[in-house]
Amino acid sequence: MLERDADSEATAGEGAGGRRTSSPDSSQGPGPGAPEDGNATTAVPVTLRTVLDLAEIRAGAPEILCGTDALDTPVRWVHIADTERVGSLLEGGELVLTTGQTFRGSPEATGRFLGDLEAAGAAGVVIELVDADGRPVLPAIDVLRTAARGRLLPVVLLTRSVRFVRVTQAAHRMLVGEQLARVERARRVHEVFTQLSLESASEQQIVDRTAELLGAPVVLEDVAHRVLAFQAARAEPGALLVDWVERARRVGYREGAGRRADAEDWLQTPVGVRGRRWGRLVVPAALPDDADAAQVLERAGQALTIARMAGRDEQELLHQSQAGLLHELRQPHALAEQEAVTRAAALGLEPAAYYVPMVVRLDRSSDGDPTGLQLRGRALLEDLAAVVRQARRSMLAAGLQSGSLGVLLGVPARQLADPLVERICAQLAEPHGGQASWTVGVGHSRSSLLEAAAGLDEAAQVADIAATLEIRRRPFYRFADVRLRGLLALLGADPRVRAFAEAELAPLLENQDAAALDLLELYLRHGGNKSALARAGYLSRPALYARLARLQETLGVSLDDAESRTALHVALLWHRMQEVGSAD
Repeated sequence: MLERDADSEATAGEGAGGRRTSSPDSSQGPGPGAPEDGNATTAVPVTLRTVLDLAEIRAGAPEILCGTDALDTPVRWVHIADTERVGSLLEGGELVLTTGQTFRGSPEATGRFLGDLEAAGAAGVVIELVDADGRPVLPAIDVLRTAARGRLLPVVLLTRSVRFVRVTQAAHRMLVGEQLARVERARRVHEVFTQLSLESASEQQIVDRTAELLGAPVVLEDVAHRVLAFQAARAEPGALLVDWVERARRVGYREGAGRRADAEDWLQTPVGVRGRRWGRLVVPAALPDDADAAQVLERAGQALTIARMAGRDEQELLHQSQAGLLHELRQPHALAEQEAVTRAAALGLEPAAYYVPMVVRLDRSSDGDPTGLQLRGRALLEDLAAVVRQARRSMLAAGLQSGSLGVLLGVPARQLADPLVERICAQLAEPHGGQASWTVGVGHSRSSLLEAAAGLDEAAQVADIAATLEIRRRPFYRFADVRLRGLLALLGADPRVRAFAEAELAPLLENQDAAALDLLELYLRHGGNKSALARAGYLSRPALYARLARLQETLGVSLDDAESRTALHVALLWHRMQEVGSAD
């Protein structure tokens, strides 16, 4: 039966009903669950099943009356109680030890006692029902059996005398050992991921280490559920990633580490700073200790966020430095050739026999979103850097203006320039199905870096002109490829050209007759062939002839005259190029 006086006073911590619970015996060591060598092994949680397996409890001939499904409930602490009014003193997760002296004879008091424990969230209760001579008290046992029937709370009956002080000592030794193990585990996990951050570890290295710490598969995915990195651990990679996107879509996101209990019950943590999440880290497997795993996963997510931010910061500094140098190179007499080559080499452009000036002009979207254009430009710059590295060449690249990238590409020989640029353009377009949403203008290759930088203006002009072409068949363009458009671009700012074009198209421009301008453009594109135009426009010949007659009357010139068509074609080309320029 319950020991009192000296043994009870030896316990530490205030128990329910005024009794004191035992303190761990430091001479016995840290107990189960404590780390032995400071490694990152997971602490073993102390559960009700663990406590019931103690020799001190087994000596009391324990019988589980109810709550067998809750035996794996974690035990937070152990309390000794002498009173039935103990529920208000508990905080949840406690195992209560009692002899039931104040309520064992009353079914109502016993039921009230068990109900209070359930309401307080106790982990369970162990009740010793023996008399002063150590014999079972049968009437009290019958009362307890009746009161316990159907309850979810684990109720354990002891019919032999037990020294509760030894139970609390052993249990608290395990609890303290578990807590020490968790502290050591947290310290070790912190050290691991701090070291990974200091070493600028890659995403894959962080994921590998996380899987090693958890002993379970770990997957890093982006917001579109594409797998960026994974470590299958002991799982089969094919089975792990099968139908990944579809499975991952069914798992809702969380703002912190944990589970959502969705169709796939995965432990997860977001990756990225709040408001700018770029992915999440998930463990698509069952784990022995979710609390410990969540701590590891959350720390891994932070390391991944820091790694991405550090990489971005480093890349951003490089982009800014390259943009500054590119701007200086384009200024007349700003730098000497040798200084320019030296500074460019420090930023990644290795000295070369020739330098090719290139400008990549992104196609403008219909919504004209400047932010979207800037993001596309940054993504294209990163893709371009990767392609040039793959080609084992070097470059100096930066944004010239919104939607345009300036590039100085080093080549070992002039005859290798066009094949290299063509290869780079093809590889850039490959992820987009070969359909590039940009135009590349290329200037003349130069042996001087400063002269090549001056050629960026020419390349930019070519890219702008080529962007106005209806069909772009070339991977890149030079001035010789844009022909009449190139001449008009050179003369575009000349007021005499403007006056000529506006005079030719005046009747249509004054009335803002867009349909008539489109018809004229189609007619001129087909070289004045009315039959071809009728087939292309799906118009009957009589209807087309009538529309052309009205157009000719409006313009006041003969559309059958070759010189008139040439003049109109030049004017219309100039007008369309001005429209593209104003849209930018």
